Amino acid sequence: MNRFLALLTLALMLVTTSLAAKAGNVDDDLRQAAKLHKGGDTAQAVAIWKTWAEKGNADAAYNLAVIHQFGDSVVLDYATAMRWFKVAAEHGDKVSQFQIGLMYQTGLGVEADPEEAHRWLTAHRKHHMHHAHTPQMQAWREQARAVIDERDRRDGAQVVADLKHHAGMVDARRIETATIEATPALR
Repeated sequence: MNRFLALLTLALMLVTTSLAAKAGNVDDDLRQAAKLHKGGDTAQAVAIWKTWAEKGNADAAYNLAVIHQFGDSVVLDYATAMRWFKVAAEHGDKVSQFQIGLMYQTGLGVEADPEEAHRWLTAHRKHHMHHAHTPQMQAWREQARAVIDERDRRDGAQVVADLKHHAGMVDARRIETATIEATPALR
């Protein structure tokens, strides 16, 4: 029985290892695609990027969007650029969200729509608004309020004295720390 379990475990490890090796590493593939694109083999680069973009990789989708937006070794196609920017944005890519907002703002490949532009330009902020209610965020806000209140309660004369001290002035007289020539020597 123990021998059977050992063989089964070994077989599972071999299958897992071979599948992982076959699947490829996303970082390696994206680097390879960038090299191919830079070297002029954009068709092969696009194939690699599409494979990963369809699996939900935001970087691959962003790369596809950019090359279509600028017609970089592919046909200039704003609709395709928008489609890939949206894939990347749906997977949390803030730059893609911003690019979609700009495309709606300027009417690049889509009808200009200020409301839709604003929605995309601020999407990342709204997504993270839930942090505003965490106990840690509330504690930081209270600490900041306390610091501001303390600053505001300080005596105005003391504030002026502190500013003069930091400026190197005592009793409204400047403390001389170095002498400066009135006219610099010409060379």
